Formats: sequence, structure tokens, C-alpha cells
Amino acid sequence: MQKRIPGHLAVIGANIIFGINYVVAKGIMPDYLLPRPIIFLRISGAALVFWLVSLFFPKEKVARKDMLRLAVCAVFGIALNQTLFFEGLNLSTPINASIIMVAIPIMVMVFAHFIIGEKITRNKLTGIIFGFAGAVYLILQGGSFSLDASTSLGNLLIFLNASSYALFLVLVKPLMAKYSPLTVMKWVFSFGLLYILPVTLPLVRSSDFGAIPPQIWASIAYVIFFTTVLAYFLNNYSLKTISPTMNSAYIYLQPFLAALVALFAGKDKLTYVEVLAAAAIFTGVYFVNFKKEKAAR
Repeated sequence: MQKRIPGHLAVIGANIIFGINYVVAKGIMPDYLLPRPIIFLRISGAALVFWLVSLFFPKEKVARKDMLRLAVCAVFGIALNQTLFFEGLNLSTPINASIIMVAIPIMVMVFAHFIIGEKITRNKLTGIIFGFAGAVYLILQGGSFSLDASTSLGNLLIFLNASSYALFLVLVKPLMAKYSPLTVMKWVFSFGLLYILPVTLPLVRSSDFGAIPPQIWASIAYVIFFTTVLAYFLNNYSLKTISPTMNSAYIYLQPFLAALVALFAGKDKLTYVEVLAAAAIFTGVYFVNFKKEKAAR
């Protein structure tokens, strides 16, 4: 159990960052930048940071077959994931996006079962149901889920993004057992940058970066250095010690953690809604982890 504590702490930290990102990223689009220039800044910035940091650590040689797997991971975890999320969020709402994204643990559990043979246990299923119910209940208190024509395409893109990211978590797990998170992220973002260049560069050239105010640049910096570099690193670091299903279960904490941040910032008050939602979410996370811990003992 103690060996897994750093992994659990890492994924909690990543989900705090992801939870705040919904509002931060939405504030940038579309008034200041369209989704694709943001995607270019995010992926190129992260790739540059990972390569620069890697210069100060021992170099790891990656096997050719694993390089191919890294290239595939970059398709689902970077190119499709980033493009679909920002294009979808631009056409949808933060409420819709956050509700759809909490379906990730369900898809991870299914993908993990068929791809890496992870068992779907009664405890995992019960935990995911509890976590899903608690997260959706909390999110809906901030607004309503919309299925009208104006958000339908955005909702579909967010769902495809969630599916892509779920598949990425499962595919990257074996690589995390062989290489450091820094090596994996360095190559995944490098391949991802190559994939998105053709669809992002034309809009990058036509963007008016000089008209962006300082507070929006601060939001862009958050998206690059926190949501991308730090959160991705923490999330993948956690996969060295915990399973993809266990990792994804913490996604249910995103709306709760975002509410907690608002509470400490004095922008919200603690109500029975947060208490009930937190109880369901933590019950769900407990059940997802319980069977694995029992087997380990």
C-alpha cells in the first residue's frame, strides 16, 4: 500500500489541475484565440519543456517496438485528445464537458479489460457507479446539461475526446513500467506535435497574438505549464504504481476539488450538495481501490 501512496497523491494533484482547467480554457476561447492555436501552444510548449528537462537526467534508450507504441499513444493521448477537447469545449459548455468527461472511468474499465486483461470486479463496478452519480449530481448544481442543437456537436466531440483519453491511459500503462514518465512524455508530445502541425499552423499564422491581454496570457500559461506539463506528468507517473481503472476513478474528484478550491477562495459556500456529492465520490473511489488492496494483502 505504501508504495502506491505517491501514485495516488500524483493523480489527485493532476485532477485538481484538470478540474480548474474547464473554466480557465473556456475563458480563452473564442474571443482571444480559436481552439487550434491554443492546441499548438499547449503541445509545442509541453514538448519543449519535457525535452529541456530531459537534458538534466540520464538518457533512456527506447526500443523500436516501444517507439511505435509511443507514436500510437500520441494519436489518442495528444493529437485526438487535445483537438477534440478544445474544439468540443468551444462548441459546448463547461457543465456539459465536465459531465461527459466523468464517463472516462467507465470506458477505461472496458478498454483495460479487453486490452490488458484487467478484471471488471463487482467492487470496481459499484465504485464507478457511486463516483459517477456523485460527480454528476455536484456538477448539475452549477447549471443544466444541454442537449440542444447549439451544443450537440460540441458534446459529441467531448465524448470522442473522453474515449480517446481513456484508450490512451490503457495503452500507455505498459510503457510506464519500462521507462520514466519524463521519457514517455517527451516522446508522446513530440509525436503529438508532428500530428497536429498541419491542422494548427494555418490558424496560428492568422492569429492576432498582440491583442491578447496579460490576464489571458496568464490563462494560456496555466494551460501549458500546469494542465499540460505538470498534470500529464503526474497522471502518467501514477500509472507506474496504480492501474488505469484506479487512476481514472479519481476523475470523479475533479468537480469536488474545483468546488473546494472555490470554497477556499471565498467564492462558494459549503452546502449539503457538496457533502452528499463528496460522500458518493469518495465511496466510489474506495470501492474501486478496495478489491485491489485486498488482493495485495
